[in-house]
Amino acid sequence: MNEISSIINILFQIYYYMILIYILMSWLPNLRENFIGELLGKLVEPYLSPFRRIIPPLFGTIDISPIIAIIVLRFAVGGLHSIVNLIFG
Repeated sequence: MNEISSIINILFQIYYYMILIYILMSWLPNLRENFIGELLGKLVEPYLSPFRRIIPPLFGTIDISPIIAIIVLRFAVGGLHSIVNLIFG
């Protein structure tokens, strides 16, 4: 069971850093338009877009939806750990 929990944690960390890098790439002009930016966009944007539709930017420019998305992802990982503990003991 520890192996499954380790895999879940590794996958969460990878996706967390993908979201973080994607957010930081928005601060640098034209960085999202290279290969890595487009790849990250295809992997991260489907998860972030529902949060962007629900949570409007603050003051018209500050987008807090990625922060909420990361918090929700963390709760989902915690729930997944609970399910794995119930199934595998």
